[in-house]
Amino acid sequence: MNINQMDDFRTLLTDVMAYYGKDCSSFTLTVWWGACQNFDFEQVSKALQRHATDPERGQFAPKVADIVRVLQGTSTDRAAIAWGKVHGAMSSVGAYTDVVFDDPAIHAVIEDLGGWPKICRMEIAELSYLQHRFQEAHRAYTERGQFEYMRRLPGDRSPDHEFTSRGIPLPRPALVGVKEKAIEVLQNGNAGGKTRISLLPVEAMRLLANTSPQQQIA
Repeated sequence: MNINQMDDFRTLLTDVMAYYGKDCSSFTLTVWWGACQNFDFEQVSKALQRHATDPERGQFAPKVADIVRVLQGTSTDRAAIAWGKVHGAMSSVGAYTDVVFDDPAIHAVIEDLGGWPKICRMEIAELSYLQHRFQEAHRAYTERGQFEYMRRLPGDRSPDHEFTSRGIPLPRPALVGVKEKAIEVLQNGNAGGKTRISLLPVEAMRLLANTSPQQQIA
């Protein structure tokens, strides 16, 4: 939704709360808007209708979590859908092409599992175990909410510097899923991955070597 739909959203939410005999305060509207603005107005409207007609949950006024659950599905649902995208791309894109998915958690998980080429070359007998590990990790990332991730998953090709040193643009990655969301993942991720490793300068290492264990702990 965009800001121009705020009035329509306010009317919708006020009517829903009135159905349950409750008021819609400014704070309530702010919380709901923050949670729902990334979805289409029609999606939110249908989710509220689904809640109202649910034999069990529909007896009570909806909470934000109820509607987000309907809109996004459970973390288990999302993990299964994510694995489906990865599994499909393993054969359709392959290990030699850079890939960008429309879900940043997929990038974080694949980096943890050893990278895109390694995933693509898994033996068929190992796929069941790989799927289990992938979905468990995906749930963990999505439930965390915020995390760093690699903006593009590199394929098994020449290193980036061999392109940049010759003034040649990097190969275009394959976009998997919703194109617009995949582009957002590409724009918002990190170039070097989510795990940052740095080394102490030589002088700092010498100083640390000459320091007692008690001083190091302090």
